[in-house]
Amino acid sequence: MVSAQDAVLTGTVADAESKWGLPRAHVFIASSMIGTTTDRDGKFVLEGVPPGAHRLVVTMLGYEPAHIDTLLRAGKQYEFDLHLESIAIELEEIVVNARLARRWQRRLIKFTRLFLGETENSDLTAILNPEVLSFTSRLGKLSATASEPLIIENRALGYQIQYYLKEFFHYGNTIKYDGEPSFTELTPADSLEAERWRVNRQAAFAGSQRHFLLSALAGRVEEEGFEIYRRFSLEPDRSRFVMDSNQLLESGPSPLEKILTFTGVLEIVYTKESEDDNFKQWQRQPDWTRPGPQRSFMELNSGPTAIDESGEVIDPYGVIVYGYYAFERVADKMPKEYRPPDWTHR
Repeated sequence: MVSAQDAVLTGTVADAESKWGLPRAHVFIASSMIGTTTDRDGKFVLEGVPPGAHRLVVTMLGYEPAHIDTLLRAGKQYEFDLHLESIAIELEEIVVNARLARRWQRRLIKFTRLFLGETENSDLTAILNPEVLSFTSRLGKLSATASEPLIIENRALGYQIQYYLKEFFHYGNTIKYDGEPSFTELTPADSLEAERWRVNRQAAFAGSQRHFLLSALAGRVEEEGFEIYRRFSLEPDRSRFVMDSNQLLESGPSPLEKILTFTGVLEIVYTKESEDDNFKQWQRQPDWTRPGPQRSFMELNSGPTAIDESGEVIDPYGVIVYGYYAFERVADKMPKEYRPPDWTHR
């Protein structure tokens, strides 16, 4: 439903060299379900865009993706003209080599586990076009690129995701990835699947990083079930101190942004849900270990970082997460506009 408070985005997507409009270019708000394609003249209209900080992304096969980071105010109309640079599509020689095929398959299995995650939702999530992926692996470091957007079907939460992978890197205990996801709701097979998706979406939101940051924005950290502590390091035996949630956020450069700021390591405990069995396995905990509350850790990568009204960290590398937030990856992500039915905090 389009609100009078939402913004409207219009514009044209054109070839950078010829200046001709490009039809059927994909135009979308990153991490959301808001998107469209350009008409025969390269023009587009995006309605129902909530106010706040957003990334407008344009992609088209044969062209370099382009984006504009913008701050939208309520009820305003904006116009953007984007010019895409063409890229040469090289046809690689196809070499049938069983050894290379097996190596690629092993790397795909590893990438899928690292990228989608190892939660129960990942069991029902699949990359439908893995053939667009290329891998390099050297000295234990795995990198991945994709020649086209990854098409990811999440039958646990009911979304299809077009993921424009910009970077993926894994080494040791570090996973670093960045990209622009665009969400589309799947059609449930029946009412039972629709109800399962509804329940799973609420469970995925509860305790998530977005839930935590939205709770901080609303001044309801404790009421939503979070406890927060400040630590000097990640070492388990070091002291921790209860932190006042009112000290987490400072005023941002605009009314639609806040600055997340703290020193050391922030420990975030979500008391309303326990760790699941997959997390115990991921942490290599003994089977007899009793599950505790979901516990995550957060560090600021290079000082205070901005978040927008949707609980999105504007800089994709603004925070580093450990624990449960590191365990939950793409298979547990939902559109930035998702809220549980009873969510009324603004």
